[in-house]
Amino acid sequence: MSNLVCMGLNFGGFVRASAESREINGDFERVRLPENVRKSRVLIVGGAGAAGRNTAFALSKFCPELQIVIGGRNRDRGGRVVERLGNNSEFVHVDIEDVNSIEAALTDVDLVVHAAGPFEYADSKLLEAAIQTKTAYIDICDHEGYARHAKSFKDKAIAAGIPAITNGGANPGDNEDISTMKILLCIDYNNAFFGSSVNTFYLVTVMAATLVHNAERESRGQPERLRFHYFTAGSGGTGPGVLATSFYLMADEVVTYHEGSKMKVSPYSDMLRIDFGEGVGRQEVFLMNVPEMASAHEVFGVPTISARFGTAPFFWNWTLSAMIKLLPTGILKDKNAVKWLVRISYPLIRAVDKISGETAAIKVRW
Repeated sequence: MSNLVCMGLNFGGFVRASAESREINGDFERVRLPENVRKSRVLIVGGAGAAGRNTAFALSKFCPELQIVIGGRNRDRGGRVVERLGNNSEFVHVDIEDVNSIEAALTDVDLVVHAAGPFEYADSKLLEAAIQTKTAYIDICDHEGYARHAKSFKDKAIAAGIPAITNGGANPGDNEDISTMKILLCIDYNNAFFGSSVNTFYLVTVMAATLVHNAERESRGQPERLRFHYFTAGSGGTGPGVLATSFYLMADEVVTYHEGSKMKVSPYSDMLRIDFGEGVGRQEVFLMNVPEMASAHEVFGVPTISARFGTAPFFWNWTLSAMIKLLPTGILKDKNAVKWLVRISYPLIRAVDKISGETAAIKVRW
């Protein structure tokens, strides 16, 4: 038994629960949902953004019978996504700051996907409206503060009899496969979740659970530590929203756990070189504050947990490190400043993608 789980995110197939049958559809596995949920209406708020539209495209390929509703403020951008999706799709105007707009969009919707990040300063209007209208909910949040606040609504979601999943994760990589797996589970929640509110925290936590389970099964006892490692080449296929999240994280102290004690250290510090396997190789990764550390510590009880992230080409790591040292923390926490940084840096990153490629990888080990 190896003490690590590795995964590259350029994949098209994985195990999916609740599927009656599967067939190959191009590079995707088509999933046949139960008859009573096969034509469910799925609203993707932020559906014109990179994470939202990628999830919409993957859903359309996995389950062509789903009715996909692209929600957002920009009708032109949303309309272009609908044109690519074709049949069984439509656009609806949604203002994430307007409760009335949200509730109107949730009419006759079976599931809402919150993809309108970044989540650092997001509120819970959409989640609360979903509970109020008894609409199944999932978000792609990758921010510990928002996820913890969202989980405070667990009892209300259970009382409403709906699944409410937070911290689905939008990073690293072009992870529509991961999001789609969780969405399909959420659609068929009678089989998957028994109508309860469930907290998930990235596919990597599932990988971590595999390590913990295997250790216990092999009578090794509970692991003393878990180490999460992430890598993306360039943008990793993500959009401006995830880049903004990366800048916000540069302003956050990193929370780690050492022998049961909670510790705070500087972001993007304590570099390690990690082998991500064939096609990616050894890459530099640095400490970063991500929510699955707290979740894994609380759920699995593992006393020592850390998470590191790195990117390529190498000068992007240098740039992020320099930003932390040279820019005041207040700038990296300021919405307008971060928007400006994204506006000038994202086109450059996408240009370099043509040279470096768009690769993402995850490694979890003891």
